[in-house]
Amino acid sequence: MSMFDPGELREEASFEPDPVPTGPVTKETQIIAIYGKGGSGKSFALANLSYMMAQQGKRVLLIGCDPKSDTTSLLFGGRSTPTIIETSAAKKLAGEEVGIEDVCFQRDGVFAMELGGPEVGRGCGGRGIIHGFETLEKLGFHEWGFDYVLLDFLGDVVCGG
Repeated sequence: MSMFDPGELREEASFEPDPVPTGPVTKETQIIAIYGKGGSGKSFALANLSYMMAQQGKRVLLIGCDPKSDTTSLLFGGRSTPTIIETSAAKKLAGEEVGIEDVCFQRDGVFAMELGGPEVGRGCGGRGIIHGFETLEKLGFHEWGFDYVLLDFLGDVVCGG
């Protein structure tokens, strides 16, 4: 007993596809987010992917969305970059505004930043992500003209206190 009717398959295959849309080309930023279990290689994969895209002439922004703030360290020789959360807290105490130059760093053609978050077991990682993206909105994130934005999320965004 066959699961498929060959006649139906032939009929479906004979349909012409929809025409390709024409008109002016609009540039839209492609957002790629990766989630998964800790230690599974998400940060390593995205750091390498961002580097390869930049080497092909693409404008790439890599954003670490993990309180550990280790996504961008591979690009910067193992050094951590200041996070949006710690930078905005320090600027607020000093009565200053956060600028893009305070939180976004470039290496080998890749723009990179870390959202940061609370210490492990102290506070809610999800709130750190929300605060980071709210700050990016204030800085005009959608007007930066990136071809790709790569997001590295921790696999289990939970509130621990």
